[in-house]
This record gives sequence, structure tokens and C-alpha cells, in this order.
Amino acid sequence: MAKFSPLHDRILVRRVEEASTTRGGIIIPDSAKDKPQEGEVISTGKGRTNDEGKTFPLAVKEGDRILFGKYSGTEIKIDGEEYIIMKEDEVLGVLTGAASGSKKELAGSRK
Repeated sequence: MAKFSPLHDRILVRRVEEASTTRGGIIIPDSAKDKPQEGEVISTGKGRTNDEGKTFPLAVKEGDRILFGKYSGTEIKIDGEEYIIMKEDEVLGVLTGAASGSKKELAGSRK
């Protein structure tokens, strides 16, 4: 297996797949589904460097579940598996306490 290490403030993300059926049991075909905007951070770079050469660590770390924009990052394949590589500033937020990451849990967290 190839090892990939992002540079600077980039992160490597694996998309978290959404369920292919609704609660009512309706199967959603792949062509009708949007790509998920949720993923797991697989690997991170060392951090952002300023003009003076000081490096600032990233706010996300390996294993974090994140939300990102619909058109964020660049899709790549490593050993036949699809990933996204993006800059940290494309991350919208980190999910905490949402092991399954369902939309119902996310909606409840806005209270």
C-alpha cells in the first residue's frame, strides 16, 4: 500500500458514504445521489507557514470527521481507493459525537 503525506496545510480525506435507502425503504440509485460532503481525515500536512517561516499546526487531525463544500478539493485515487486532497481552509467544520454522522443527529445539534 502506498503512503501519502500531504504537504503544508493540505489534508487527505476519505468520503463517508451516505445510506443508499431512505427510512421508508426506498432505494436511491447512485445516479440520483449527490456525493457526500462529509469525510474522515486520513492524513494531514505539517501546517501553514507564514512569511517569517513559522509553522502553525492545523486545526484538524487524523481521524476527525469533517464537513466540506460540495466542490472542495481535488479527487485522487491511491491504490484504487478514492480520496480528496484539500486545503484546510476548505473545511467547513469538524463533527464531534456523531459516530454515524446521520442528518438527524446533525439537525439536533443546532439547538
